[in-house]
Amino acid sequence: MTNYDAIDFSPLAALSDDEVVTHSLVRDVTLASGKTLALITLDNGRDHTRPNTFGPATLTELGATLDELAQRAAAGEIQAVGVTGKQYILAAGADLSDVSRVPSREVAKLVAQQGHFVLGKLSTLGVPSFAFVNGLALGGGLEIALHSSYRTVDASAAAIALPEVFLGLIPGWGGAFLLPNLIGIENALEVIISNPLQQNRTLRPQQAFKLGVVDAIFPAANYLEDSLRWADAVLAGTTKVNRKQEPGKIERLTKWPIAIKMARNMLENRIGTVPKSPYVALSLLEAARSGIPAEGFAREDEALADLVVGDQFAASMYAFDLVQKRAKRPVGAPDKKLAKRVTKVGIIGAGLMASQFALLFLRRLQVPVILTDLDQARIDKGLAYIRAEITKLEQKGRLDGDSANRLRALVHGTTDKSEFADCDFVIEAVFEEVGVKQQVFADIEPIIAEDAIMATNTSSLSVAEIGSKLRHPERLVGFHFFNPVAVMPLIEIVKTPHSSEAALSTAFIVAKALGKNAVLTADAPGFVVNRLLAKVMGEAAHAIDVGTPLLTVEKAYAPIGLPMTPFQLIDLVGWKVAAHVQDTMAEKFPERFFSSANFHRLAELSDVVEKDKSGKVTGWTKQAQKVLEVGKSPLTEAEILRRVQDGLAQEIKLMLDEGVVPEVEDIDLCLILGAAWPFIDGGASPYLDREGASERVFGATFHSPKIVGIASR
Repeated sequence: MTNYDAIDFSPLAALSDDEVVTHSLVRDVTLASGKTLALITLDNGRDHTRPNTFGPATLTELGATLDELAQRAAAGEIQAVGVTGKQYILAAGADLSDVSRVPSREVAKLVAQQGHFVLGKLSTLGVPSFAFVNGLALGGGLEIALHSSYRTVDASAAAIALPEVFLGLIPGWGGAFLLPNLIGIENALEVIISNPLQQNRTLRPQQAFKLGVVDAIFPAANYLEDSLRWADAVLAGTTKVNRKQEPGKIERLTKWPIAIKMARNMLENRIGTVPKSPYVALSLLEAARSGIPAEGFAREDEALADLVVGDQFAASMYAFDLVQKRAKRPVGAPDKKLAKRVTKVGIIGAGLMASQFALLFLRRLQVPVILTDLDQARIDKGLAYIRAEITKLEQKGRLDGDSANRLRALVHGTTDKSEFADCDFVIEAVFEEVGVKQQVFADIEPIIAEDAIMATNTSSLSVAEIGSKLRHPERLVGFHFFNPVAVMPLIEIVKTPHSSEAALSTAFIVAKALGKNAVLTADAPGFVVNRLLAKVMGEAAHAIDVGTPLLTVEKAYAPIGLPMTPFQLIDLVGWKVAAHVQDTMAEKFPERFFSSANFHRLAELSDVVEKDKSGKVTGWTKQAQKVLEVGKSPLTEAEILRRVQDGLAQEIKLMLDEGVVPEVEDIDLCLILGAAWPFIDGGASPYLDREGASERVFGATFHSPKIVGIASR
């Protein structure tokens, strides 16, 4: 066990030169019973756009405050301590900019130890401690609550989570030990591992209460007053806190090891073994079923120190900065003052993709949306889907009755295109063929206003060619969504040589209103994401074509750490779409991309193959083998991996030379947001640098110095 009192934390001071200090402001609150609760309000002096965070100076101040309160408790001056935050925010955890600057493993370990040392004081004050989670509570913010004796939450709090695994870390200030011992192993696995791996999902207050993370939940209107009243009742013993989720002996002996084993199998099947942090977190959770907190905290100290100095955390911080900063200030976005106000949206097409667009525009823009298609039957089918999805949202409580009815009233479908006359923004979602897209725009252009914006959702075709027959090609832009539309956060906005600043500005404003991140790309084949995914999928197809077994191909891709195998990715994209993209890229760049007849055979098979009750394909591999036509020169796993790495490095370098995007950071951002490329890779370019592919292909690296952890420098 660690004697934190004996540790010299002074080396951490160098990390806090530019720290925005979150102060610990204390005021005494006299409860109705006459007892005194010393209430700490965490506040960095900024508005809600700059959450409270914990750097060395912040923790030092909080530690000193808690020491003073412990002395007051011993003197009988106070009977409880409470911790809350500034409006809407408890805390967003450790200041990651500080953590990413640690110079050594020893200092990284001090970061973990200081967190345990300071937050641990909440459990040794000599009086009960209460965490009043009044808003956002992430990472160390939630761990403050876990160290407290009791917890309440504001029903309107934005998010509650331990997201560390998403960033290549683990909950390192007590969470990996305290949470499973509070809410049980299965619930803790969900919060600490499963949620971060599902696009960093967070808990809503009601979910946190149901899981047992907090003891009580109160409405926002009188949250603090209700929490203080509840705390007074707890102190008086008139309110009993019953924690049903706390694991008992039977769970620790039987359910705990079984849950850990199942989680390990799930991780291996879903993400492979390349990501380190999920498995480190799993080991900590496994060990947490026995022993005392101090032992668990010591394990967290060592684990966090190891991860902080590793390559995966360095890459994650690069990716985190891209998503948090670059994505919010899109490079090349025109002045937003040039944008046209969108009061009505027209969608050409009423198939599944078009219907998903309609639902998103309805929910986010809250404006009338009109669909058209070849016949009313197709339109009615699309409208039925949209209304059914609205009903599902209503049943789940994500929409109230009035809101649901309003959305249903806003959507309309017709074969009469004259009703598009007052649309400000028209997007097509029709068959991926240039002639078809040219025709639908030719039909609609004479009807809509001359300043209305037109957008194509093409995944790989030339936007300029699609608009080549328009009278006003300057108002056409590419507006490429990713599947599933509601979930994937990226839109590639494609600029042709004719695209006006007004059209591009409107596209960026609409993308933001839809809750998406937009990246501006040139009108190049495949744009960014599909061009690189075509390389990934094409190499898999080529390996199959020359006779490599499917399993060998899938294993070859494992070291990249992608969230899916290439064939799972193709299945998600759709085999016909993938085959079309592959053909397009092979036509444009025949020397670097493959058009595979086997792709088309598998696309046809995917239409007829048997599916189980959940919609998943059954017996896929066996049936696929029957239709494949392959050679007799199989590749090894190492050969495939090197071809993929070198092919990606070559393609990214060419895209930069061609000016598809301004900088490599934009390519990585597109891959992270549009293809779920792992944070632990940092997108593609840091990974390719580390693996030597960049130097093999063009004799240099994308980043200088390479993005690596302290241990690799």
